[in-house]
Amino acid sequence: MRGIPLGTIWARSRAFERSTRPRDPEVTAALERRWLELPEHVKTPAQLIGRRITGCEGTQGVFPRCSFACKPCYHSRDANRVRVDGAHTTAEVERQMAYLRKRRGPGQYAQLIGGEVSLLSPEDHAEALEVMLRYERKPMSFTHGDFDYDYLERLAVRADGSRRFRLLSFAAHFDRTMRGRRGLSEPTSERELNPYRERFCAMFDRLRREHGVRAHLAHNMTVTPENLGELASVIRDCRAMGFRVFSFQPAAYVGDERRWGDGFRSFDDDAVWAEIERGAGTRLPHGAVQVGDVRCNRAVWGVYAGEQYHPLFDDRDARDLRARDAFYTACPRAFHFGTRAQSAARLARAALANPRCIPPSLSWSVRMGRRVGPGFLRGDTRAVAFVMHSFIDARDVAPAWELLQRGETSEDPRIRAAQERLSACAYGMAHPELDEIVPACVQHSVLDARQNATLAQILPLHARARHEDTSLERRSDS
Repeated sequence: MRGIPLGTIWARSRAFERSTRPRDPEVTAALERRWLELPEHVKTPAQLIGRRITGCEGTQGVFPRCSFACKPCYHSRDANRVRVDGAHTTAEVERQMAYLRKRRGPGQYAQLIGGEVSLLSPEDHAEALEVMLRYERKPMSFTHGDFDYDYLERLAVRADGSRRFRLLSFAAHFDRTMRGRRGLSEPTSERELNPYRERFCAMFDRLRREHGVRAHLAHNMTVTPENLGELASVIRDCRAMGFRVFSFQPAAYVGDERRWGDGFRSFDDDAVWAEIERGAGTRLPHGAVQVGDVRCNRAVWGVYAGEQYHPLFDDRDARDLRARDAFYTACPRAFHFGTRAQSAARLARAALANPRCIPPSLSWSVRMGRRVGPGFLRGDTRAVAFVMHSFIDARDVAPAWELLQRGETSEDPRIRAAQERLSACAYGMAHPELDEIVPACVQHSVLDARQNATLAQILPLHARARHEDTSLERRSDS
């Protein structure tokens, strides 16, 4: 057998060396720009944006239509009048990802989001993900999860049996505010949805067994006064199903006002977080790592060892905070692109380039090992993150955004708070035509309605679909 040519070996070695550099010039420049864009009130030692990531990204205007009729719904009333069109989706994803790649560099999380992603054909869905990967995003598809294994298999595997993807990331929304799920159109409790949550995760387990495609699954849930007391049981019931993220969104007055319910403002973020902690069975120290403005986002990363959850960092332990700072210093870019060997090599090179970061990191490893037990060293743990995202009321977003566009600060404390939060937004959507990355709250509260009205003219539904959609809207408003 002929050996590998020296030129090929040299080229592969150079590529591996570049892929394992702790600091990439393009990433470093993007992070520095992002840090300068942040308002001063969020430039804390805990801030992740501008140090490790430039922020999460989402698509807009690519497939607004959905087959459910949820209350609340964050999309405008015209969303279901737009035809799902694969060519339009691919073209828009390409345009938006190219802009994000230019503005925010490589290696960022990007969400394929709009209405319901599984209304795309598996082939169009796959093409959109491939576009996102080509622009070095880590894509995650957002869904209500009401599709079959055949759809998932066709998405992940080509007709000839070869894999399209080694990893698929999905965020599935399950909660009792949703209307239209097959077999459970109008759930009356969160526990009724557990078999559907389990079925969703089981499809991805099967995909890995049969085709070797791994999955990263997130569980999304809208929180209302009616299901607030069920959060803890959802976490306890579902923590071992296979979800890597549990994300909760307190219901907000955003999107289609016909689907707003009374009393959404009758509880605050602390009440929601307390229920999440009750489900996790421990305090969740969200002050250790900050993502944008704390009024918008709370997040804790950790591991389950058996039924016990262990956060990675305790915001009351100065030693943990020093370890966090060492991590920010030594590892200023995402590690999720590349193989495990590349990530390990990048981490080793980062440590060698920043030797002062080694002692606090080793000290943290020892403490974490003591907390978790022997499973920490064996890797016998399950990584899980708990997240809460709080949207801003539409009534505040429009005036706050208008003033921000004019470079003015409101004298109204409520509007000024909205301005501060929008300026620190961690979740943006690309508008190349405006040369702007727009906060998601602005997208849903200000831009969606006019955008979807235009799309309804460009991509009109045929007569039958329009009739079915009108019936769906009547059911959702009843």
